[in-house]
Amino acid sequence: MATLVNHLWKPSKARTLIIDSFVPVPRGSAAIAPAPLGWPAKDPGDILDYQLSIEPALIGNTGDSIESVDIDIRPNEAGDLSLNNISADGCYVVLWLAAGQAGTTYVVTAKIALASGRTLQRSILLPVINLSVPSIPANAIQTALGDPLVDQDGNPILYN
Repeated sequence: MATLVNHLWKPSKARTLIIDSFVPVPRGSAAIAPAPLGWPAKDPGDILDYQLSIEPALIGNTGDSIESVDIDIRPNEAGDLSLNNISADGCYVVLWLAAGQAGTTYVVTAKIALASGRTLQRSILLPVINLSVPSIPANAIQTALGDPLVDQDGNPILYN
C-alpha cells in the first residue's frame, strides 16, 4: 500500500531575480539605466514558479513588508502567458506562470506595494520557446533508422 508523503516546496534559484540595490549617484553625473531583468526561457507547456526578491529595497527598513502585488503581462491575447497564482513571503514575490506562445518574449511587470507606503515597479522579460521535442506524426517520411526527414525549418516532411 502506497503512503502519501508531504512535500516541501522551495522556489528554484534558477528562476529567482533580485532587484538592483539602490545606489546613490554622485552629484553631476548621470545615472545609467540597468540592463533589463530577465528570467530563463520557458516552454509553452510549462507551469513554473518565478521569484522576485526585493530584499535590497528593504535594507535598513526592518518591519517593512510586501502588502500587495499587481501583475501586468504583455502581450495579453488568447493563448498568451498567464498568471496561475501569486504569493508573497517576506521579501519575495512568487509567480506561477503558464502557457505562452512560442517565439514570444513577454514583459511581466510587477508593481509591489509595501506596508510603509513605498511602491516598487519592475519589468522582467520572459521568453517562451519550444524546449520539448515535438512528436513525430504517423505519416512522416522516415529514414531506415527511423529518423524523420525534415525541411529547412526542422519540421517533419509528411506523405499523404
